[in-house]
Amino acid sequence: MNKEEDIRQAVEVMRRGGVILYPTDTIWGIGCDATNEEAVRRVYDIKKRDDSKALICLVDSDHRLQRYVSDVPNVAWDLIEYATRPLTIIFDKAKNLAPNLLAEDGSVGIRVTREEFSRQLCYRFQKAVVSTSANVSGEPSPACFDDISDEIKNAVDYIVQSRRKEKTKAVPSSIIKLGSDGEVAIIRK
Repeated sequence: MNKEEDIRQAVEVMRRGGVILYPTDTIWGIGCDATNEEAVRRVYDIKKRDDSKALICLVDSDHRLQRYVSDVPNVAWDLIEYATRPLTIIFDKAKNLAPNLLAEDGSVGIRVTREEFSRQLCYRFQKAVVSTSANVSGEPSPACFDDISDEIKNAVDYIVQSRRKEKTKAVPSSIIKLGSDGEVAIIRK
């Protein structure tokens, strides 16, 4: 299957409220429509994770980011532009997302992905896509596709074909929290 067909299949599954397993700009992730509360609930169930722990999502562009954050602090644009590796930013005042995706304070972690596959997936889906590590909560994050448990693989509705053979050990993104006043707090380096 070629990459375009693979993306088309994944997008169709998410449009129907399904959950996918897909490669991102960091590690393999479990994903779904970030605006669909029931799909997000399924992701929590698959991960056996308490829904009080917020999930992050990916978008394909700065423009799309503004659809989900009420007020993007100016410093965010510089951080996104100059980041040398994938950077997830936790923003205050999220909007237009499933309520169970958000932290208790209404914030959300969003990453503008530059990696070709996940960027195309988000672009073609035209919405934010949940991106959480493809593991049961508390277990190690998979470094490559082969490290993902059968339990996770059997729980999703579609497994992307692309990039399965890569053996490069991927690492999670850096995470920072941006206050609406521009204050920066490093959560994960």
